[in-house]
Amino acid sequence: MGRDLTQHELLIELEPVAEENVHRHLSMAKPWHPHDYVPWDEGRNFAAMGGIDWDPGQSRLSDLAKAAMITNLLTEDNLPSYHRVIAENFSLDGAWGTWVGRWTAEENRHGIVMRDYLVVTRGVDPVELEQARMAAMITGFDPLATIDYSNLDPSQISETGFLYGMAYVTFQELATRISHRNTGKVCDDPLADRMLQRIAADENLHMIFYRNVFGAALDLAPDQALEAITTMLMNFQMPGVANPNFRRYGALMAKHGIYDMRQHLDEVMLPVLRLWKVFERNDFTARGEQTRERLGKFLATYEQDTRTFEERRDRIAARKASSLAGAQTDR
Repeated sequence: MGRDLTQHELLIELEPVAEENVHRHLSMAKPWHPHDYVPWDEGRNFAAMGGIDWDPGQSRLSDLAKAAMITNLLTEDNLPSYHRVIAENFSLDGAWGTWVGRWTAEENRHGIVMRDYLVVTRGVDPVELEQARMAAMITGFDPLATIDYSNLDPSQISETGFLYGMAYVTFQELATRISHRNTGKVCDDPLADRMLQRIAADENLHMIFYRNVFGAALDLAPDQALEAITTMLMNFQMPGVANPNFRRYGALMAKHGIYDMRQHLDEVMLPVLRLWKVFERNDFTARGEQTRERLGKFLATYEQDTRTFEERRDRIAARKASSLAGAQTDR
């Protein structure tokens, strides 16, 4: 059994793959401009500039669309925190540095366009939104800080944080793409839908970069990479988890299918694991086989928890429909 690779060794060995995928990304990424997705002619001054401040009646968004838009925007707002984490765990030299800069610049557009759209259309309370932005950014987010270390060696993770971070963002970028895409569908505004589809397309390309590079890491250091995958999936939390109202908004989004456990399992975790052939590979040592067994048990439990969630959601929806039908009959 060979020794584990250090973070420095992993970065050196994987840099050619990163360079190849940077070029691939640049060849596929389509330039776009945030100002092209904002209906500027709807804009008007707020009270500080002699206009009228926001009130709920000005918004055309449903409560669900507001919750989803705010959740997605606050997630994008935390970019400085994500940049710090990725810059600390990647290298800022060569292809790695090129990617960190390019990824950060592209991600920054997402918060810009969503905020401009919401403020100009008066979709949400801008004061509440700014207060939430301040709280979210002060708290920040680091996926490695969400890990339960009770059965893990913290030094092992800290020494190869690159692997754990890349495993996380592969799944997270895909999850964010789905959340943006489905949020656009409930806004009842073709412009908002186009805007969020555009953002989702960026997230998909970002996911592909991380997925491809991590796939190479899995070939290079199978046991180490599988441990990173398993640890991050078992501890996975969306980057907005510490944001104001996240639990309430997240429950509402799950209830209406914007992002729920089934999507996380069937559209995020399983497709990526299949592409990496995690359950078909034969290059793991006994240590890796134990990790794979642990991952399999986790996925089986998650499937059962998902079914329980769906059954409960269906029962609540059926009771509500029955109650509404009864109320209409009594009229």
